[in-house]
Amino acid sequence: MKLWQKNFTISKQIEKFTIGKDRELDLLLAPHDVLGTLAHIQMLESINLLTEEELKTLTTELQTIYTEIQNGNFEIEEGIEDVHSQVELILTRRLGDVGKKIHSGRSRNDQVLLDLKLFTRTQIRELVELVEPLFQQLIELSDTYKDVLIPGYTHYQVAMPSSFGLWFGAYAESLVDDMHVLQAAFRITNKNPLGSAAGYGSSFPLNRQMTTDLLGFDALNYNVVYAQMGRGKTERIVAEAVASIAATLSKLSQDICLYISQNFGFISFPKELTTGSSIMPHKKNPDVFELIRAKCNKIMALPTEIAMITTNLASGYHRDLQIIKESFLPVFEEIKSCLVIAKYALEQIIINKDAIKDDKYKYVFSVEVVNDLVLNGVSFRDAYQKIGIDIEEGKFEPDTTVQHTHEGSIGNLCNDQISTLMNEVLNGFKFDRIDQALETLLSPVVTEKS
Repeated sequence: MKLWQKNFTISKQIEKFTIGKDRELDLLLAPHDVLGTLAHIQMLESINLLTEEELKTLTTELQTIYTEIQNGNFEIEEGIEDVHSQVELILTRRLGDVGKKIHSGRSRNDQVLLDLKLFTRTQIRELVELVEPLFQQLIELSDTYKDVLIPGYTHYQVAMPSSFGLWFGAYAESLVDDMHVLQAAFRITNKNPLGSAAGYGSSFPLNRQMTTDLLGFDALNYNVVYAQMGRGKTERIVAEAVASIAATLSKLSQDICLYISQNFGFISFPKELTTGSSIMPHKKNPDVFELIRAKCNKIMALPTEIAMITTNLASGYHRDLQIIKESFLPVFEEIKSCLVIAKYALEQIIINKDAIKDDKYKYVFSVEVVNDLVLNGVSFRDAYQKIGIDIEEGKFEPDTTVQHTHEGSIGNLCNDQISTLMNEVLNGFKFDRIDQALETLLSPVVTEKS
């Protein structure tokens, strides 16, 4: 079954090529397709394209299909082109001709746009719910090890004193900025394209604000041409936000891969979190973080991939957009798995509290000695030159006392302020409005007693 089927049969070879992976990917969109249809038929009844009785019948059956999807009892049958066709087919089988009425005022173009928006905002929420505990884990580790020093590096050279508190806290604050980017992507996503039809609107007197409210969207994609132009653009913007999280995880993973090596020896993990070598019995490899690094680097390529598909497209729908789904829909499971395993591993990280005591790190304190001379009246330039000469002549004696007190430094991490920033951005998503709307949409139909 195809929603566009007329009085001819398409070539099987053409059909296989053009459908691609749509049927399997559309299973991810199935619950969202039903939600969109539930809102759409309420709107159709309000403009007299469905009777009240037809609305009740369709609503009850769509809610049943939604439950079947949630329970894993839904499939897109062989020969059925997509999720839209499958849902309409089920309704028509179970209810007869009334099932054929649900497509009035819609095109597959705005239907899949809507499904993608509903799917994406759900995935964004799940991402937020996984980033928050990772953030809290990093803050907890930062507070716990705030006084444990490690060398900081520039140019891969030993530079100045740092601390585990600074290191963990840096990635916590990085996640705050990632959430700001994700929230911007969420706001662009959370706009209703339904009613734009094929990208040029409909001659039916559609009430687009009604479906916007029913689905808990913040606003409409008002211009119907732009609604269609937004496909690909929305995915690219969301992919950029996901890539921002991936970049944080990738850099953290790279640090861990360095710090766990024998040349650094700053951290370790229980042996059950590492893997071994088939030939070297001493090896304990950080495969988890190497894979996080690789997966996240791959994710960071997605915005470019989407941009390359969409860059030369004129306004209006093009089948090229279908290809984006193949990379975009699965990316959320990839990044979510990385967030989950990163937190799991960090819960068991082992800190080397004596790492800074290795003699090769004594020059990390050179700036502390320079600054101490300055505090005692020596000009910075003279102090810098004196300590430089002492180092060259082997006379340097480090002062391992670190007196960093300004905001965001070793002695003043500002983790409370960073946590406040995270809470502010998390509260800005306002997922409760969506919850209330969908709860109403899925509420059982009340039938008046005779």
